[in-house]
Amino acid sequence: MKLFISLSFLFFHTLSFAQNSNSIAREWVDTMLEMVKEDGQGPTIHARNFFHVTAAMHDAWAAYDPKQKTYFLGTKKNGNTIAFNPNFKQISKNTDSLRHIAISFAAFRILKSRYDDYGSKGRTIDLLINTIEKHNFNINDNATNYEDGTPEALGNYIAEQILIFGKNDGSKEEDRHELEKYSPKNKKLMPENPGAIGLNFPNHWQPIYINKYITKKGPDKSLKEWNHLLIEGNVDFLTPFWGEVQSFALPTESKEGMIHFNPGPPPYINTGNQQETEAYRWGFSLVQRYSSKLDSDNSKIWDISPKGITSLDGHLPTGLNEYKTYYTNVGNNKRNYNIKNPITKKKYPKNLVKQGDYCRVTAEFWVDGPNTKSPPGHWLEFLNKVSYHPEFKRKWNGKGQSLSQLEWDIKSYFLMSGTMHDAAISCWSAKGHYDYVRPISAIRYLGSLGQSSNSNKPNYNSSGLKLEKGLVELVTENDSLVGINKEHLNKLKIYNWRGPDYIDNPFTDTAGVGWILAENWWPYQRYTFTTPPFAGYTSGHSTFSIASAELLTYISGSPYFPDGLETFTANKNEFLGFENGPSETITLQWATFYDAAIETCLSRVWGGIHPPSDDIEGRKTGKKVAENAIKFSKSFFN
Repeated sequence: MKLFISLSFLFFHTLSFAQNSNSIAREWVDTMLEMVKEDGQGPTIHARNFFHVTAAMHDAWAAYDPKQKTYFLGTKKNGNTIAFNPNFKQISKNTDSLRHIAISFAAFRILKSRYDDYGSKGRTIDLLINTIEKHNFNINDNATNYEDGTPEALGNYIAEQILIFGKNDGSKEEDRHELEKYSPKNKKLMPENPGAIGLNFPNHWQPIYINKYITKKGPDKSLKEWNHLLIEGNVDFLTPFWGEVQSFALPTESKEGMIHFNPGPPPYINTGNQQETEAYRWGFSLVQRYSSKLDSDNSKIWDISPKGITSLDGHLPTGLNEYKTYYTNVGNNKRNYNIKNPITKKKYPKNLVKQGDYCRVTAEFWVDGPNTKSPPGHWLEFLNKVSYHPEFKRKWNGKGQSLSQLEWDIKSYFLMSGTMHDAAISCWSAKGHYDYVRPISAIRYLGSLGQSSNSNKPNYNSSGLKLEKGLVELVTENDSLVGINKEHLNKLKIYNWRGPDYIDNPFTDTAGVGWILAENWWPYQRYTFTTPPFAGYTSGHSTFSIASAELLTYISGSPYFPDGLETFTANKNEFLGFENGPSETITLQWATFYDAAIETCLSRVWGGIHPPSDDIEGRKTGKKVAENAIKFSKSFFN
C-alpha cells in the first residue's frame, strides 16, 4: 500500500511541478525566507538554518545521480560517518519527481525541528505546513529506511542525519544557542538616560536595555506585537561563541585561536597612546558626522546612478590617513568606469536625489533587523532576482551548457547559504573575541569626556571629541540647550539626527537634524531596536554582503546584474519606517553586485551602527570567506 501511495504521488507531482515555473528548491527557500521574517533568532542562527536546509536539498537531489557528490551523505562529520548506500533501490525511473519529494521532506523535517520549540512556532510552522500540504504530501510519513526506495524516506533520513550533526556542531542548539558563562564587561546602557552610564570599559561592548523607554514611548506602530516581545527580551550578546561552530568550507589554517581570518584588534581608546586614541575618536566621530546628513531638508544633490556615485570597491584603506580619504570621498567622486551599461551599450542616465533622502533610505533598505528576512536572506533574494531573470542564462560561472532550473537552484542555494554560514562564523569569531564597543556607547562616552581641541577652553579632556564649528561645539550661556539652571553649560553639543524623542508618529513625523547634547546621541534606527545585541567589530553586513557579491559574480560569470542594472524604488512619504519619508520618491540603482554590497556596508555607517574599522575589516573577511567557498565548489561540483 505504501509503495502504491508513493507511486501515486509521483504521478501527481510529475504534472504539478511541470506546471510550476519555480523549482521545488525555490519554493522551500521562499518558505524559509517568510519564516525568518516571522521569527527573530538572529543572523547567525538563520545562516546556519539556510545552510543545513539547502545542504539537505542538495544531497536529496544529488543522491539520484551517482556522478554528483553529496555533502553530508556518505561523509565523515563530527568524527562520525553518515552511512549512505548510493545504490539504493528507486521505486520509479522518474528522477525529477523522486527528487521533488525527497527535497521537500528533507527541508520540511529540518525546518519543523528548528522552529518547533520557539515562540515563533505559531507564525512559522503554519507557513511550513502550507508548503508541504500544497503538494498533497503525507507529513505523517516518518520512515527513514531510504533503501526501501521511497523518496519520503530518503528526505527524512537526510534530515535526521543533519539534525543529529547539528546537535554537536558547536552551535549549542540544545541550549537554544545560548552561552551561560558569557558576562559583558560593561553594565547595561539605558539610552533614555544621558551619557554612557555603565561604560567602565570604553573599548568593549555594552548591552542595551530599551524596555523602559519603549514603555514610556509606547509600541513602535510599524512593528507587530510579537516584535516587541522579542525585542524586550533581546539584551544578551547573540552567540559570542559562534567561531567554534563547524563551518561549510573554512580552511583549518584560517583559524587563530577561535578567530577565523583574524583582522587584528580595532582602534582602542588609550590614554597612553594618543595616536591610537585618535583613530578611535576619528572612527566614531565619522559616524557622528554622517548622522548630520540624515535630514529631509538636506538638499545637497547626489547622482546615485551607476556612473555617478563612487563604488569605492578598489583599494581598501589601511592607515588612518587612508581611512580619512576613503570615507570623505563617499558620494563625491565620479566613477571612471561603468559609464555605459554593458548589456544595453547605452550610457547610464543621471539619477539625482537629495543626499538626506538617499542616506536614510539606504540605512533602512539594508537594515535587515526585526520583521525582515535577515542579511543572509536579503542576499538570497538577490540570488533569486538573478536566477529568475528572463534574460539570465543558467551557465555555471558563465560557462558550458545551461543547467536546468532545479540544478541551478540546488547548487546556487547550497553554495550561497554555505558561504553565508561561513561569513557568520568568521565575523562572529571576531565579535566574540574583540567584544568591541558600538557607536551609541562610544559617541556618548566621548562627548561626556569633553573636548580635546584646546586645553585653554572649558571642558577639556585629551581623549574627548574634537571641536568643529557647525558640527561639535560647546554649550554657551545663551544656548537653548544650556538648561533652566545652566546645568549643561560647557557640555558638548553636536549637530546630528535628533533621535526618537522628536518622533511621536513615524508615519507622519521626522526628527530632522539639529543641535543635541552629545551625551544624548542616538543612531538612525528604530527606537525599539537601537543597536543589534552583539559587539560591533567586525560588521556582519559588510562580511555577508562582500561574500555574497563575490559569490554572485563567480556563479553567474559576470559582475553585473542581468540587465546591467537592478533597482529598488522608495516611494515618497511611504518607505521609511524610522520616521516619515523620503521627501521625494527615489530609486536605488546598482550595476554590479559589488555596487549593492558596498552600499550595504556604508548603510551601517549612515545608520550609526558601525565605525569604518568595523566596515573595512568585515569586507576583507567577506572576500576571504567567498574565495574559500568558491575554491571548495570547484572541486565539489562536477
